[in-house]
Amino acid sequence: MNRWTAAAAAGALFVLSANGAHAQALPVKDFARHAEIYSVTLSPAGDRVALAVPNAEGTETQLQVVDLDGSGKTQVLRFGSQQHVSDVLWSDDTQLVVSRARMQPLKAQPVSYGELMSTDIRGKDQETLFAYVPDSGSVRGRRKDQGFASVVKVLDSEPGKVLVDFTCWQYVCGEEGPSVTYKVDTRTGHREEVERYGEPAGFDFDQSGRARIMTTSDDNDEPVLHYRPGADAQWQPMPKSLAGRSVGTTWFAPDNNTVYAVVSDHGEPGQLYKLDLAAGTRTKLAGRDDVDIAYLMYEGHDGPPFAAVFDAAAPSIQYLDPKSEWAQLHLALLKQFPGEMLTITDASRDGKKVLFSVWSDRNPGAYYVFDRTAVKAQLIAEIEPWIKPAQMASTRPIEFTTRDGKTLFGLVTAKGAGPHPLVVMPHGGPHGPYDRWGYDPDAQFLASRGYAVLQVNFRGSGGRGNDFEEAGYREWGGKMMDDIADGVRWAIDHKLADPQRICSFGASFGGYAALMNPIRYPDLYKCAVGYVGVYDLTVMQEAGDIPDSKSGRRYLSRVLGDDQAVLLANSPARLVDRIKVPVFLIAGKDDRRVPMEQFDAQANAFAAAGTPVETLVVDGEGHGFYKPEHRETMYTRLAAFLDKYIGPDAKQVAGN
Repeated sequence: MNRWTAAAAAGALFVLSANGAHAQALPVKDFARHAEIYSVTLSPAGDRVALAVPNAEGTETQLQVVDLDGSGKTQVLRFGSQQHVSDVLWSDDTQLVVSRARMQPLKAQPVSYGELMSTDIRGKDQETLFAYVPDSGSVRGRRKDQGFASVVKVLDSEPGKVLVDFTCWQYVCGEEGPSVTYKVDTRTGHREEVERYGEPAGFDFDQSGRARIMTTSDDNDEPVLHYRPGADAQWQPMPKSLAGRSVGTTWFAPDNNTVYAVVSDHGEPGQLYKLDLAAGTRTKLAGRDDVDIAYLMYEGHDGPPFAAVFDAAAPSIQYLDPKSEWAQLHLALLKQFPGEMLTITDASRDGKKVLFSVWSDRNPGAYYVFDRTAVKAQLIAEIEPWIKPAQMASTRPIEFTTRDGKTLFGLVTAKGAGPHPLVVMPHGGPHGPYDRWGYDPDAQFLASRGYAVLQVNFRGSGGRGNDFEEAGYREWGGKMMDDIADGVRWAIDHKLADPQRICSFGASFGGYAALMNPIRYPDLYKCAVGYVGVYDLTVMQEAGDIPDSKSGRRYLSRVLGDDQAVLLANSPARLVDRIKVPVFLIAGKDDRRVPMEQFDAQANAFAAAGTPVETLVVDGEGHGFYKPEHRETMYTRLAAFLDKYIGPDAKQVAGN
C-alpha cells in the first residue's frame, strides 16, 4: 500500500492519503505477532533498499534487497538455515555487510553475536568476514576468530572497505584482552590491522579512518578519555576543556580536526558540542539539562548533525539551525504526519533520496524513501501493518515530583477518560533502560482490555545522565520503589486510576519491582505479576550470566551492595509473609540472564508458606517469550488474572 500521492498544488510538498480504521478490537494474537521487518537501509546510490525480514515462523531472518525503480524486483538472501541477521549496512553501492544474530525476546529483534558476513546484492559472492568456523573432516574452516566483531565505520573514500572492532572472547584472552581494529575489504575478506590497544577500549575515527578518541575504564569502571590532537600524534589524556567524563556519538568533519560530539563532564545529561581537537576548545550546539540526547539526525549521507532528539520526557527536537536545508526538509516531512515522530535515518550519496521512519504511540512504525527531485515518497514497509493506529490507545507523557523533591517522567496509556483499573508496569534493567513515548505492545494489549498502564522512569533509569542512574544504586528495594509508588499516587490524584483496582506487572527487574512494590506499599495493590523476574538478590550474585565475569560481579556489587542482610531484606522471595495479594509468576526454562533459580526461590517460598500462586513456565523460552503462540498464551493468562482481581468482576471474586 502506498500512502503517498504527489501534490498538485504549487508549493505543496505532497499529500498524504487517508487510511481507514477498523472498528473491531484486535485479537490477542495480533499483539503477540512479530514485526514483519526489523530494519531498512538505503544504498549509497539511492537505487535500492535492504531489509532484515523474518520468515513467517520467526525462525530465520533473511536479507531482502529491493530495487526502487518501480519494478518491485526483490532479491532474497539467506545466510544459513534458521540463521538471523542484524546490523545491515552498505559498504558500497552493491555490497552489503550483516551480523549474524540471535533473537532477544525482550528486545523483540535479533541481536548480533559477533560474526560478520558480506554479500553482493544478488547473493552470488558471499564472504565470511569474521567468525569461528570449525573444521569439518578434512576441510579446515577458513576463519578462526575467537571473539566478537562489529563494523564501527564505513570508509566512503574507499568503496567496499570498513573498519571492524574485534574483541577477543574472555575465556581466550581474559577480561583485559586487547582491543583491535581492522580495515576490511568486504568483497575479498582481506583485513589489515590499523589500531591496537592492550586493554578493552572504544575508539572514534576521523574521516580517514584514523582513531582519534579513545575511551577505556579504570578499576571502578569509570571512563578514561584519551585523544590524538593530530592524526600523527600519540595518545594523550583528553583535557577538561574538551570533555570531562564521557564522549560519544561523534562525527568528524572533513578537516579531521573538528568533531561534533555528545559530552558529559560530570555525569549530567550529555550535551552536543563542536570540538576543536588541535586547539582544545569547544562550542555548545544543543542539549537539555534534564534529559540526555537520545540520538542525532544528520545531513545527507555523511554530513554533520542538524538536529538533536530527546525522548526520556515528552519527545522533542532541537534543530541546530532551524533555517538550514535539512531542518526545513525534516519539518516539511513531519507536517505530513500529525501526532507522529519522524526520523531521517539515511540519504543517498547525492542527497536526492532520503530514507525516513515514522512512528508514534499508536503506530509501530513505517519506512519511506522520499525523492527530493520528484517530490514523491514511496512506502517501503510497515513494521506491523495489521495494527491500525485509530484502534490503539493514546500514551500520555507525564511529569511529577517525588516525596524527596526529584522530578520524574513517565507514561500513561489508556483509552478514554479515567479513572481506569490500573496496571503499574516498571521497566527492566534497571540501570540504563527507560520507557519512552512510542508503540508498546504490552501497554497497548492491556489498554485494549480496558486497563490504564503506568510506566515510571524511576531514579536509576537511563536517559537522564549517569548521576541519575547512580541515584538508584543500592536503592532497588528503597527509593526506586518509593518513586513507583509516588507515580501511582499521582495517577490516583489526577483521576487516571481507580485506587481500588491496581495491579503490578513487569519483566526482569520489572518483575522484581512488581512484587517488591506491593510488599512496600500493600495498601496500593490488589495483585502482582512477575515475568522472568528477579526475586532473590543473593541468588542474583551467583546465578545467571552477569556474575560470570569480573565486570559483572563489580556491577552487582556497585548497584546492590554486598551486605547480605540488606539483600535478604530486599528480596521478595524472603518476604512472602508480607505479600498479601494474589501473585502470578511467569518464567522461561532456558533463561540465562534470570535463570530458574529465581523462579524456584519465589515459588518454593510461597509453597513453604502455604500460599497459593498461579504460574506459567514454558520449555524452550528464555529471558522473555519469543514464539508467538507462547506470547499469546502469556497475554491470555495475564488478562484473565487481571480481570479476576481488578477487572469488572473483581469485587465479587476478591471479596473486597
